[in-house]
Parts: sequence; structure tokens; C-alpha cells
Amino acid sequence: MSIRISKKRENADGYMTGGGKIGFGISAASMTATWIWASSMYASATSGYTYGISGPIHYGLWGALMILLIYPFGRRIRKVAPRAHTIAEVMFARHGRSSQLLLAGSNVLGSLISLTSNLIAGGALVAMLSPFSFTQGIVTIAAGVLLYTLWSGFRASVLTDFAQVLAMLGAVVVIVPTVFFAAGGPELFTIGAENLTPQQGDFFSSEAFFHQGAPYIAAVLAYAIGNQTIAQRLFAVREDLIKKTFVTATIGYGATVIGVGMLGVMALYAGLEPMGGDVNNLVPQMAATYLPPALICLFFIMIIGSLSSTADADMTALASITMADIYGQNIAGKQRANPRTMLLVGRLTMLGATTAALCFATMQFSILDLLVFVGAMWGALVFPVIASFYWNRVTNVAFSVAVVAALAAFLPVRFSWVDLNGGLGIVSDVLATIGIGVVLGLMAFGFFGRRVAFVVGAVSVVASAPFAIGFLHDYPVLSGSLVAYAVSTIVCVGLTMLNKDRRFDFDLIKERTGNFDEPQDDATPPPPAGTDGVPAFSGAPEGSN
Repeated sequence: MSIRISKKRENADGYMTGGGKIGFGISAASMTATWIWASSMYASATSGYTYGISGPIHYGLWGALMILLIYPFGRRIRKVAPRAHTIAEVMFARHGRSSQLLLAGSNVLGSLISLTSNLIAGGALVAMLSPFSFTQGIVTIAAGVLLYTLWSGFRASVLTDFAQVLAMLGAVVVIVPTVFFAAGGPELFTIGAENLTPQQGDFFSSEAFFHQGAPYIAAVLAYAIGNQTIAQRLFAVREDLIKKTFVTATIGYGATVIGVGMLGVMALYAGLEPMGGDVNNLVPQMAATYLPPALICLFFIMIIGSLSSTADADMTALASITMADIYGQNIAGKQRANPRTMLLVGRLTMLGATTAALCFATMQFSILDLLVFVGAMWGALVFPVIASFYWNRVTNVAFSVAVVAALAAFLPVRFSWVDLNGGLGIVSDVLATIGIGVVLGLMAFGFFGRRVAFVVGAVSVVASAPFAIGFLHDYPVLSGSLVAYAVSTIVCVGLTMLNKDRRFDFDLIKERTGNFDEPQDDATPPPPAGTDGVPAFSGAPEGSN
């Protein structure tokens, strides 16, 4: 497929977003395949093994909600920036360099973690089901994905996604029921019930909710708004197909990931111990234990397809950030960027990112911990990013200070660097309670508008305060994420309210973003460039010079 679609002279804009004209079938398949990744399958199974039957439900249902939340905000983003390539590029046009680099930097870290976790999943699979070692597995998989993605970039990623999602969905339909009946069928849940703790056997487990469900609910907005692999597909699909694409991907992702997560539940009921004590081995171990050789091959295809579809998305996301944000805006400047140089920068980025991910993958982190950490980290960006697309008073200072302050509050709470048993614990709980209102309010805002959002946010804070204050700091993963939401919102709103005079014209974003390969004939000719390549007209991004 890569050879068939490749061109002698690739196009920089096509390399990043496919020209923004991709149709429904390819877009929906690509979005589905990108998020049904090997790490999500492994993490869902880990959740099932750790928390019982409610674990995969919490993982898959809230992950699916993340995809669904994209379309209401996505339509607004595409309206103000129809030809952008990255969200960070839009933040440069909206605010300036510091906001752009905060968003771009978080995505570089997030995509590297995502790429690393996919290689870990693939390496575990190869080590379990073949004569090759973990290291040989990650090197081979990384080289294979790089080989077909390097030349054509995003175009190669989305077109191969279509084939990969068909293979994955077909394999899931066959493999999960086969493992279920091979492991004992319905009797497994009767005989194996003694292997469960009371919390694991409870469908409404509070342990599963506070350790898995609630942190993931808090993370879904962060993934939807902050993740460049999603933004790339948002900018690639035809604007009139955004809703249909993401609703379809929501259903496909939820059903598949919950289904695969049930492998972890079956392992729990069967009393299976993860090989080497590593929960990353659960999924391939279940396949090796209960599947015949022919279906093991099908399972292998499913996992390789799922990790490849996300690994190539991470590579192209990283390439687009270095092409559009680092070289295109900050080194050459929008008006002087050379598309041929941009392609070289993108390809070198893929090589460098693959090398870095291979080094990190040898450390074999827990995939579930990596995913929750990334989602919480992006939580610091959610409110400032969303507000920047709707509220014309948000300034560069408000955006940047809010994100930095939220990260500064998140890290000590998340990693228990401070003792939260005293007064600091109460402060943390109060902020986390406000964070609950922010998360639910933003979700309501996306679908129902500002008035409903204020009501939902206020009611959520009042209703949860009696239960949350004095309690939430015992769950650092959840508290850290909610504190990040609260601090970023409070600081951003506070600093924005101080700005009583300046109003941003959102039409300027269309002028400041667009294609690199061809002249923007439909846009107003830009005036002479400033010192860093930003058009030097009135209302230029704050802090851009």
C-alpha cells in the first residue's frame, strides 16, 4: 500500500494532514485503528485482571467517550482554523510562541510515551509467542512501522489504518469468544469466583472506580483536546464529516477494547499468574494458553495491526509538530518555510523518535501507568485550550501561566512529593472538587452550551464536596488530574478577567495558518513579516516578537 500511494515528490501538507480532504470511510477507520492500539488492549486487560469485570468497562467506555467529545469542539476548531496542521500551530496564531511550545512540548512527550508503550506491547507479544527476545521484537516492529511510514507520512498512516482496522475487528470477533469457551465457558465464572476479592467481584466496585474509572473520566477530555494524533485526523477529515467520523469511531473503539479487556477478567477467574509477574504479558499469555496455532497467528495479526496503526500515528504526529511548529513557525517562519526542507525535517524526526522510543521501551514501564500519566499531564492544558477557541479575552499570559501553574500543582500531588494528611490534603481535596465541576462542566459545554455547562459544573461541585473533601487525597492519580484541571481553570479565568480591553479577532487565525506548499490565494495577502516570521499587522500574537 505504501509503494502504491507514494509519490516521487511528496507534498508537505499531504505529509502532515492529507490535504484536509479525507473522506468518511478512511477517516473513521483511521480514527478507530489509531485508538484501538496494542497498549489500549493490554491496559484494558490489565484493568480487568486488577479490578474485575468493571475494569474493562471503565477503561473502554470512558475511552470511547473521549473520541465522542472531539466532534463538538472539533467543529469549532476547524471553523476558526480550517487549514491548520497542529493545535499548537493554532495556539501560535491565537497567542504566541510560549503557548505553542507548551502544547507542542507536551505532545512530543505524549507521543514518545505512546510510541514506547506500543513497542513494549509488541515486544511482550514477540517474546511470548516466538523464539525471539523482547529486544529483538521491539527493534523489528519499530523498523517495520518506520519503513512504511517514513516516505509518505500521514497519507501512508491513514490508508494502512483502513486495512489494519478490518483485520483487528475481524480477529476480535473470533478470538475473544474462542478464549472464553476454551477457558471453561460460563462455568469459569462460577468455579473461578473464589479467585476474586470482594471488590473484584463487585460490578460497582469503588476501588475500580476511584483507581481506574474516575482518573480515566478526568483524562478523556485531556486526550480529546491535547493529543496531536487526534488533532491530525480532525484537520484531515472533510469538515462536513467530522461528527459522523467520530461517532462511528466511538462505537468501534468501545466495543473492541471492552471485548479484549475481558481476556484480563478471564485470566483473573482462571487464576492465571502473569508470566514473570509482568501484567503486560497477560494478553499474549492468554492467547498462548487457550488458542490453537492458527488462531494464535490471527491474534498476532490483531496485535501487530493495532500497535502499528498507533505507532505510525505517533510518528506522523511528531513529524507534523517539528515540521509546522518548530521549523515552519519558529525557525524559518510561515512565509519563508521551504516545503522540501519540511519533508526532510519530518523524516528525520521519525528516525529520531523511533530511536528514542526503543531506548525507553527497554525499561519496560507499566503501560497502564504510562497512559494515565499522559492523560493527567494533558489535563493542565484542557481549559486554556478550549477557552482560547471560544473566549476572545484569553491572553498569552493567561494561557501560559495557567498551564505552568497546573503542572506545578499536579506533579507533587500525583507522585506524593508532599504529605497530604494535614492542611495540604484539605487544600488538595478542595481543588480536586473544583476540578470535578470543571471536567463535567466542560463536557456539558461541548454538547449543550455555556448556560448548561455552568449549571452542571456548579451542581457537581456542591454535590461532591461533602464526600470528596477529606477523602480524595487518598487517590493521588485521580487527585493529581483533578487538581490540574482546577488550577489551570482558576488561574486562566483570573488572569483573563484582568484583561478588560483587548479582544481577539478569530478571523486572524485563518490568515496565520494554512498550507505551506501553495500560495494562499483565498486569503488576504500578509503584510511584511516581523522579526520571527509572524505577520507584523495589528493584533499579532502576544509575545510573538
